[in-house]
Amino acid sequence: MARICALTGKRTKSGNNKPFSLKRTKRTFRPNLFKVRITDPVTGQTRRVKLSAKAIKTLKKWENEAAEKMQREMVAKGNAATEATESATA
Repeated sequence: MARICALTGKRTKSGNNKPFSLKRTKRTFRPNLFKVRITDPVTGQTRRVKLSAKAIKTLKKWENEAAEKMQREMVAKGNAATEATESATA
């Protein structure tokens, strides 16, 4: 299997080692990949994909932002319901 991140597209790159003597030799830079199980929120299916560490952090950030957004919406709905009942009783 290829060493490619499914989200960011990071892949193995080539470059040079450069020691003090300046004698350059070829080397490879590999991405920091992990095999992770991800659940699709729409279909509910679980897939196993290779993701870089940065992609995993990004997904966690997106999950937190979505949770905060849902919480704000719930609070807003709760405030709207409270205001509606207050105006109906007044």
